[in-house]
Amino acid sequence: MERLDFGPVRVYLGDKSGKYPDGNQVIVQGSDTRVAFDTPRVALHIGPDLDEADMVLLGHVHEDHTVALGRLRHAAVQVHQADLAAVQSWDGMARHYGYTSAALEALRPMIERDFSYQPRPDASGYTHGSQWDLGGGVRVRAHHLPGHTAGHSALVVDSEGIAFIGDIDLTGFGPYYGDASSDLRQFQRSLAAVRELDARVWVTSHHRGVITERAAFEQALARFAAKIDERDERLLGYLREGPHTLAQLVARRLLYPVGFDLPYIDSAERRSIQMHLELLIEQRLVQAVGDEVYALAV
Repeated sequence: MERLDFGPVRVYLGDKSGKYPDGNQVIVQGSDTRVAFDTPRVALHIGPDLDEADMVLLGHVHEDHTVALGRLRHAAVQVHQADLAAVQSWDGMARHYGYTSAALEALRPMIERDFSYQPRPDASGYTHGSQWDLGGGVRVRAHHLPGHTAGHSALVVDSEGIAFIGDIDLTGFGPYYGDASSDLRQFQRSLAAVRELDARVWVTSHHRGVITERAAFEQALARFAAKIDERDERLLGYLREGPHTLAQLVARRLLYPVGFDLPYIDSAERRSIQMHLELLIEQRLVQAVGDEVYALAV
């Protein structure tokens, strides 16, 4: 695996620069405390540098960010309080996802097998602006950037100007907001707020890895944000053909290609499409013409 060093910050790039189902691992070393940001699959292959961490700070809770929590029982775990229940128990995680009972029943054994899922009932919560002094002048601060999940946060090593921005991951897929804890409006606000972080290096959970130039970061962020507008236009294109039920829109897909099937896909598509439709209705571009039936506004 590739490792990048920025003073007290070490970044281990996962497979294909952390492309899902893997991720990128950040470890921050102070004179008193060693902290890991998330624990993706690559964490299982790092060895003592991760295994001797004193604390795990989670930027948010999803199965691909908590892979090594079961082996780091000695390490304290903290996450934004809005995501806390999701890391503490399966019931909390199930509410966090918000998928159908059938989807959750199929998903749980999959994430236990593929992501070594184990809850951490001992985890505790942080809030926006929480700070950690790791010793030797190394300081970390949490910046709440919800939307992907209710508690999604950037973890910024203030002393080094390094921002771990998690699943504002700047991928070609675009923003994901398909869970019960997700919110499209909040994601849009967070996309504006992340630009204002005082940083010189940006680390994503997936795929992009590390960006060291502001111009490149802002260009990637603009392309990432534009995916939301592209999805709006795709929905409007469907409705230009005539009224559609929500079920018909879900079948045509907004996030994922037709034929790509995992247990949660229909639930994620349904929730995402509903949020887009709500915003398009507010903009008077779309109207509801029946029970879960939508058409272009007239």
